[in-house]
Amino acid sequence: MSWLTNLVPPKLRSLVTKVDVPDNLWHRCTDCGQMIFHRELVENQYVCHHCSHHMRMSAQERLRLIFDEGKYTLIPFPKVAADPLKFKDSKKYVDRLKDARAKTHNEDAILVATGTVKGVPLVAGVFNFEFMGGSMGMAVGEGILKAAQTALEKKYPLVLFPSSGGARMQEGILSLMQLPRSVVATTMMKEARLPLINVLCDPTTGGVSASFAMLGDLTISEPAAVIGFAGRRVVEETMKQKLPDDFQTAEYLLEHGMVDIVCHRHQLPETLARILKLLS
Repeated sequence: MSWLTNLVPPKLRSLVTKVDVPDNLWHRCTDCGQMIFHRELVENQYVCHHCSHHMRMSAQERLRLIFDEGKYTLIPFPKVAADPLKFKDSKKYVDRLKDARAKTHNEDAILVATGTVKGVPLVAGVFNFEFMGGSMGMAVGEGILKAAQTALEKKYPLVLFPSSGGARMQEGILSLMQLPRSVVATTMMKEARLPLINVLCDPTTGGVSASFAMLGDLTISEPAAVIGFAGRRVVEETMKQKLPDDFQTAEYLLEHGMVDIVCHRHQLPETLARILKLLS
């Protein structure tokens, strides 16, 4: 034992002893910059108390938010080849997958689950942006198809929550093939005359916005979500003109008819239940 342990009284020792503070005790709002206590942020469903900015949340947290009492049943979907192209840039693709799985505790960038929202049964497919930017590879394609197949079997509505940077470059053409496969899933729902709703979360871009994300019976978005195909800078350079400040936001798309409803996260379960009752 050191002299500090032996001679200094416990009350004084507590003043000079380093206390470990969890890294996630406080969060800074990415919009207004205010610091928010982690527990308060979770209780407010990751919406800033100061400016109402909707922060990103994990797929598990979103499922707990949507389903009644936070209860749901995960639906497994077929596994795919881990690294079909043996891709490597600054890091091996298999290593990136391992890191993403360790960080998120998800197998890939989508979770498929079934449960009830205000008593209305449905199937949900929720993207996790924390998993390699929610990029759409073969596993995500399988997840979307499995969500549609489950909805058809149970005759349930399907609600998809995309949050993605687009196709997964590490899977090349195999990733791009998931765009038409996801469109097949939307076609299956339409042919069965079952409701399909897309809830666009921040961000919804690239190949995801160019496929299933804009093909639902109704398109809902969270406030201020970034929605588009190419990035703002690319569009400005291509068009050779300055774009509006709110370009590619949910509110801009609502004004121009690409989004039907911009819904606050706190009101989303009630809104979904009301719409699904009308559509069903």
